[in-house]
Amino acid sequence: MSAAEKVNLCVQTLLAKKALDLVVLDVRAISSFADYFIICSGTSHRQVAALAGHLEEALKQHGVRPLGIEGPQEARWVLVDCNDVIIHIFYQPWREFYDLEGLWLEAPREFPVFREASANQGHGG
Repeated sequence: MSAAEKVNLCVQTLLAKKALDLVVLDVRAISSFADYFIICSGTSHRQVAALAGHLEEALKQHGVRPLGIEGPQEARWVLVDCNDVIIHIFYQPWREFYDLEGLWLEAPREFPVFREASANQGHGG
């Protein structure tokens, strides 16, 4: 599965489960370890844990095994590492504190639909 397809799957899954303030950062030009970051929030620890669980299940159903998942027990900041796509699911106060969008300010943002992956959908030809 391409990075663009992974991003599309993750965005659709997270938005379907009511993730808040979702943003996709295209870090290909400024990062050597990933192509895209997906950042979103939940309003409670329970919602953050649920978002991470649903995302992990959706990835598995599509044959994607994350390299690692960090933080699901505390559910303040869950990081899902899918190699070229890294997903950050924050409890909102932690997102504000760590301000990843500010740290990666140079990265172009894609929201709410990742255009590269969705450009080929819905065009029957």
